[in-house]
Amino acid sequence: MINAVLVFNNAGQPRLTKFYTQLETSVQQRLISEIFTLVSNRPNSACNFLPLPPLLASSSKSSAPTTPHNDTPSLVTYRHYATLYFIIISTSTESPLALLDLIQVFVQALDGLFENVCELDLIFNFETLHATLGEMIVGGVVVETQLDKVVEGVKAQGRVAKRPVNEGKGGLSLGGFGRGDGVWAGR
Repeated sequence: MINAVLVFNNAGQPRLTKFYTQLETSVQQRLISEIFTLVSNRPNSACNFLPLPPLLASSSKSSAPTTPHNDTPSLVTYRHYATLYFIIISTSTESPLALLDLIQVFVQALDGLFENVCELDLIFNFETLHATLGEMIVGGVVVETQLDKVVEGVKAQGRVAKRPVNEGKGGLSLGGFGRGDGVWAGR
């Protein structure tokens, strides 16, 4: 089972925090801080799997004594893309390699929906971000991993925001920031 999906930028600012298990807000905030510190201090050549910090491991064991051992969160899986860290907290029953693939499909779906996704797309269009995650994971269980079906499901919901178009009227436009469109028209 997936217990949480987190997305951070390089400065440690959360861009997405989705918890599928109930935790107190103070525990969530400390966990987010601890996980970012652990992940950001690792070298690029290090493995993308970590044991769960003791904060969550101890709080989950004490909150549900009847829970079987393999249902407790125990693994942090992450990928670093450009300026963002995509992190999944899961139980030992989930395959770490399958979780890496899930992160890859999630990023590719966002890239397909936003046509070359950047951090600003995630900030200003968080509805699309949550809809994409909702197409893939429901209640901590992975329900869809086919890229085409995920993208089509989000588009069918009408959750994909249109990008602002710079029409030269002096208004603020985000077009062209990190995307390569509209900035340079020729070679």
